This record gives sequence, C-alpha cells and structure tokens, in this order.
Amino acid sequence: NRGLQYPRSTMAARSEHPPLEASTRPFAPSIERVVGVFGRPLTWLWDHGFRFLVVLDAVSLYVLMIVISFVRFGFSFDWDTYPLSRYFVGFAIATTIHLVINYFSGLYEREPRLGVRPWLPRTLLATGLGVAVQGLAFVVLDRYLMPRLNLAVFLVLASFVLVANRNISRGLSVRRNGPPRVVLVGQPDSIDLATRHLGDSDRDAVVVDRVGSPQLLTTSVADHAATDVLLLDVTAFGSVYPEPLNSLDSAGVGFLQRVSARETLLGLKTVRQVGGMPFVPLRLHTVPAHKVRLKRLFDLIVVIVFAPIWLTAVALVALYVLIRAGRPVLYRQARVGRDGAVFDVVKFRTMVRDAESDGRARLAAEDDDRVLPALRWMRSTRADELPQLWNVLRGEMSLVGPRPERPELVAEIVERVPGYVRRNELPPGLTGLAQIQGRYGTDAEYKLGYDLQYLVNWSIVIDIEILVRTVWVVVSRRV
Repeated sequence: NRGLQYPRSTMAARSEHPPLEASTRPFAPSIERVVGVFGRPLTWLWDHGFRFLVVLDAVSLYVLMIVISFVRFGFSFDWDTYPLSRYFVGFAIATTIHLVINYFSGLYEREPRLGVRPWLPRTLLATGLGVAVQGLAFVVLDRYLMPRLNLAVFLVLASFVLVANRNISRGLSVRRNGPPRVVLVGQPDSIDLATRHLGDSDRDAVVVDRVGSPQLLTTSVADHAATDVLLLDVTAFGSVYPEPLNSLDSAGVGFLQRVSARETLLGLKTVRQVGGMPFVPLRLHTVPAHKVRLKRLFDLIVVIVFAPIWLTAVALVALYVLIRAGRPVLYRQARVGRDGAVFDVVKFRTMVRDAESDGRARLAAEDDDRVLPALRWMRSTRADELPQLWNVLRGEMSLVGPRPERPELVAEIVERVPGYVRRNELPPGLTGLAQIQGRYGTDAEYKLGYDLQYLVNWSIVIDIEILVRTVWVVVSRRV
C-alpha cells in the first residue's frame, strides 16, 4: 500500500468497502503482522523511489547467470579458464549494470493499476542495452563479465525473467490490496458497454460506481474508496482538468481517458487497452522520475567533459564585456525554475545599467534599444547565456529545456495561457525546442506548444539534436 493521503471521508469509505472479490486471498496473519510492523518505513522507501522489484531482479538475474554457466560447463566447478571467484565477481558487476539500465529504462516506475503496457518489448530493449554495455566493459577491463556465448542465452532468458518478476509483483499487490476499484464516468450506454467489456476481459477490475457527470466524481471516489477513474466520454477531459484531476491524482487515484479513432490520429504513444478499450493515462507529471535523473546525469557529463572549452570561452567573453561596457560584467535576475521554484539566473550584461529603472519587467525585443551596440552580437549568438552553465552545474537549469521566465512575466502569462505552468516539470534550459523553432517575437502560447511537445517526447537523442541545431541557429544568427 502506498500510504495515500486521502481525505478523512475517503479513509472512512476505505474501511467500509473492503475488496469485493472472493478470490482475493489475504496473506497469512504472520506475514500481515510483519508488514504492519514495517509498514511505515516500507511506505517511506516506496515514496522515495525504492522498489522491491529491484531486489527481486537482482537475485533473479544473478542466479540466472549462474544457472546458465552450470548448464553449459556442468557441476564440476571447472568453468572455462578462470577461477569461480572471478566469474562470481563478474556476475555481480553485470547484475549491477543491468539494474542501472533497467532503472533508466523506466522498469521501476510506478505503473497504472489498469492498462499496463506489454513488458516484453521494454525488458528486451533494456536487457539488450545491458549486454551491449557488457561488451564495452570488455574493451575497458579486457575481460568479459560472463562467457561470451552465455551472453546470447542471457539476452533472451533475462527478458522473460524480468517480465515474470513484474507479473509476480502485480499478482502479489492485487492479492494483498485487492483489485482496482473503478469509477466509470460517461453516458449510460457507454457505461453499460464498458461494464460488459471489463466483466468479460478484465476480471481483476471491480466497478464500484457509475457517474454521469464529472462534477460528482470527487464524492464518488471518496464514498467508494475508488483507486481508478475511467473517463468514457472523449470530451470529458475539459471537465476534470485542472480539478478534480489534480487533487485526485495527488491522492494516488489513477485516471484513464478513453480515446476514439479520431484522437489516435494525433500520434498518441501511450495508448493502453483496458477491457479491450483504448485509453490514455492522464498524469500531472509528464516526465517520469527516471528520465529526470537521466537528463541530469547527461547534463553533468556534457558540462564536465567540455569544461576546458566553455571555461575558456567564458573568460574571453568576460574580458570583452569588461573592456567594452565596464562593470558589472555579470548580472543576476530572478527566474522561475522547475516546479515553480525561483532562482537567480547568471548572464553577461548586454544592456545599459539600470535597464529597468522604472521597476517594470519588460520582455527583450529583437531590436531592443536598451542593448549596448558593442554587445548586440552577444545576444544574436547567445554568448550572453554562457554563465548559465554555472546554473546547470548547480542543478537549477539544464542544457536543454523551456527557457526560464521572470516571475512577474510568468504571472501575466499564466492568466492568459492555460496550462502554462506544466512547462516547469523539467529544469529550464540554456536552449530548447521553442528557441530553435521559434524566434524572440513568438507568442508565449505558441512557445508553450513546443515546450510541452518536448516534455512528452523527451529523450537524450532529442537533447543532442536540439544542441546541434542550436549551433546552427547561433552561426546563422536566426533568433
């Protein structure tokens, strides 16, 4: 159990509505007592990203490597040309590699209770990457972590082992916590059809209530201790966003929106089937935690590797600003970062002193008369942004992401552009998709479209592509 913080009325409803399935078998009382004793620390570990799947995968993969070797070399413990200790150490290193790759592949992210995507393609990809990294380890260590022929067998078997572990974990969760308790939202005929589909093909789900209007959703979820909501009307999303979607999502209630053939033409990538019906999950956070951490790791590697180059460039530009414009060379300005946190961005000064002496925040224009003529080239080449690499090192910014805006301007934009705050799910970037596609004068609403598209489709490859295209934007001075 995730220890969800429901309203008091919801907690009362949970006690009044135990799991409905007679097939649900609770664990033995001794196991339940142990779980009760360790419930609080286990919930804390869960909320901070720990998954028992990590332990299960570690044991399974390590044992699989040993079993493959036993099958190949026999039980005489005379394996190939190296002592057993060397193999066991190699297996431990290989297991660690696979666990790290599994994490950054999203195999330990929380999955919706309903409509889980097929695991095999994802586990096969993650295992393939792990095997490839083992090949690179041979180049570095001049030794394979396991015999080479074993790798091919491991690639196939490990993928199925990871799938089996996730099915076991899901089964144990349903056995202890009960099946998903679903509220259906829609017109009566849609609800009847969905109920029949769920009864025929998704017997793990229990329909606890049927709601005709999204306005009644919060009360229904609380009264019936629902764990999931299925929006059957393809136009219902506008009625639940931002509320009650935000509140119920924060409480751990899963949301799925049914899509028709028309919506699938938009190129949706996360369509899941529930009872044979196509749904997309609705989430407050577009970018999962493992991708946020992977992005941070990528930023640090790039900044550290290229430190000699950008540190030299910063020193030369600073000297130029000092000669042509005098002090101060740098200036700091409050900007809105990830999750709305305010931080001080660092830039080279390109405008006259006291450029906003009237105290009013102004967006920079393409031909801004406040920019010093001798420093105008710095804005067209974005050289004035170089000191923000310090913000990247501090974790306040990223190399690629939505550009940070000033708090006063954000407050104004939020009033006229719904959903603008969603761009703050990732740290702001030195450059971004909106910067290489748009220009200085592009309206905030259009830039938001680029920013959200970037969030939904983020990958390291996209970051590399945007960085490379930024170089062309800088060289061509297309801003």
